[in-house]
Amino acid sequence: MEMTTILHSSLTNPPFTAHLSPSKFPRSFSTPFRLRTSLSFSPSLPPKSFPTNCSVSDDTTSSANVATVDLSIALKKKATDVSADLRGTSIFLVGMNNSVKSSLGMLLADLFRYYYFDSDALVSEAAGGESAAISLKESDEKGFRESETEVLKQLSSMGRLVVCAGDGAVQNSTNLALLRHGISIWIDVPLDMVAKGIIGNKSLLLSSEIAISGSYSEVLSQLMALYEDMRRGYATADATVSLQKVAYQLGYEDMDAVTTEDITMEVLKEIERLTRVKKMMEAAARPF
Repeated sequence: MEMTTILHSSLTNPPFTAHLSPSKFPRSFSTPFRLRTSLSFSPSLPPKSFPTNCSVSDDTTSSANVATVDLSIALKKKATDVSADLRGTSIFLVGMNNSVKSSLGMLLADLFRYYYFDSDALVSEAAGGESAAISLKESDEKGFRESETEVLKQLSSMGRLVVCAGDGAVQNSTNLALLRHGISIWIDVPLDMVAKGIIGNKSLLLSSEIAISGSYSEVLSQLMALYEDMRRGYATADATVSLQKVAYQLGYEDMDAVTTEDITMEVLKEIERLTRVKKMMEAAARPF
């Protein structure tokens, strides 16, 4: 089945359909896609930091709740301001696979009224499931990498997407060139946090070179080696947002205190900066 058919089936009467450009949809895909839930749009996505209970008798909790609501309003305003200059350009999030990046991607898609994709999930479905994808990677590394490239090629041909790109997105020049079709942002998360996430979720290992060992020290050691190999590719992104830097700017001693909203605001600021620079360059290129 062609990827176009799958996408149009997934997009039957979606919200904000008018924002999608049918002419940009790819005509075919070499590997069958069966995943229909990879494409998500969640206008009511609950942010990580929203509390489920509120006690009016607790001044500290009440203040935190007010701050959270204020940040949510600020995020929506910032996204609205940025959208005009963004003009439907897709956003690619690169960096070590982790829950911070995926949570950020979904919230960002919600704010911009974009659609969200996880490229690794698409590769898995193209292979026939997560187990099949892992087997393919182990038995046919070249074929697996070609599948990654094909997925990126199809996604880069469309607009109004937020894509959490797998590790393979920065491992060759072809994939890096495909990322240039949108705005790429490196979400830099400390390796110890990434390692802890991998221990709890083995699927994060899909597109990396890390063996599934289950040992934190072994995973961290392999992550450090992998990071050194891919850091140059990550550095080609249009912007970098560091979780450690965000924590420092906000005065947090513990990086776990940084919320999805906190890091999303920094990403929005970077996107705003990039779109302004592009606008200035376009204005400078116009003839007098």
